Amino acid sequence: MNSTDPTTMNLLAVFILVLIAVIGAVIYQRTKSRKLEEHFGDEYHRTVDSLGSRSKAERELEERRKRVEKLNIVPLSPDEAARFGQAWRHLQSQFIDNPKGVLADADRLVRELMLKRGYPMGDFERRAADISVDHPQVVDHYRAAQAVALRDRNGQADTEDLRKAVVHYRALFEELLEVTPTTQPTSSTPATVRT
Repeated sequence: MNSTDPTTMNLLAVFILVLIAVIGAVIYQRTKSRKLEEHFGDEYHRTVDSLGSRSKAERELEERRKRVEKLNIVPLSPDEAARFGQAWRHLQSQFIDNPKGVLADADRLVRELMLKRGYPMGDFERRAADISVDHPQVVDHYRAAQAVALRDRNGQADTEDLRKAVVHYRALFEELLEVTPTTQPTSSTPATVRT
């Protein structure tokens, strides 16, 4: 019978446990990275490019998520949503006569909507970062609209650029225009009896 030294067996057991722990950590990190990438989409890649590494980007995205979880983001009431919708339709109807003014109004209305929903009104990058947590698919629209607005302030945007910026703002606006569901009486609800 071959007898193995107990110290060797203990070292082998420790090595196997460490190996399992390392493999588990790698799998956990890859899963976490994949989930962040799936959730944030293009914003994930933009953040990686901006910060220069996946680990820094992932830390940033996790910090955003934690920060936004602490906010009180609320849906609009149907009346509020109707008021915002009407304001947007009015804004769009003015584009032909005043494209520069409409761009400024679109930015103002989006900010007002964000504030009403509970987003803090820090600088643009903070607002975009906050939006990216719950609305990652439209944050690129916000960035594109802001880029045109900046070019417009520098006299470098034409009417077609302004139109595209308003379209970008509209995509963000429509995404943020979430409404609190109202309860409708069902047929099983007893009718009120008048006497």
